[in-house]
Amino acid sequence: MRKDLKLQALYFIVMILITSSLHSQGRSKEVPVLKEISGLEVIKTVYPNATAVEKTNDVWFRIIDSDKKLIGYTLSSKPYSGDIQGYHNTTPVIIVLDKERVIKKVAILSHWETASYVSRLERLKFFDNWNGLKPADALKKRAEADSYSGATVTAIAVSKNVEAVLKKAVESK
Repeated sequence: MRKDLKLQALYFIVMILITSSLHSQGRSKEVPVLKEISGLEVIKTVYPNATAVEKTNDVWFRIIDSDKKLIGYTLSSKPYSGDIQGYHNTTPVIIVLDKERVIKKVAILSHWETASYVSRLERLKFFDNWNGLKPADALKKRAEADSYSGATVTAIAVSKNVEAVLKKAVESK
């Protein structure tokens, strides 16, 4: 009888451990930390010779080199996205375009999102959804945020930020 009781207790403990392990799988144990990313830092990944950004109007900014020559354009969702929340906080984006105003890169700026989720979106090429498109065409394209399982909230927030700034860009062209 004692042996059966010990066996039942052991079985119960093993079942609790297995259930607990299955329940916690897929959940990030990372604590959100502010990841600081400057716009110029992102711009330099596309245009290494960029030295500054000059305001053209409320939405558009010119990217210039050391000779003050135009090398591209950029847009930031920061002034338009204060109410767009990701999993932990706001998720502003920067959009880098060439001289013909074709999107070269979309990236998240300083944020509090869980690093592994943002990395997952990068690995899955989520930020590339708008590359090669002009702002008006990019507005028509909707990234399927649900297909980025595990980072869906962040993906939806980034998509909303992209949409917000592209709308402003198209209106102010």
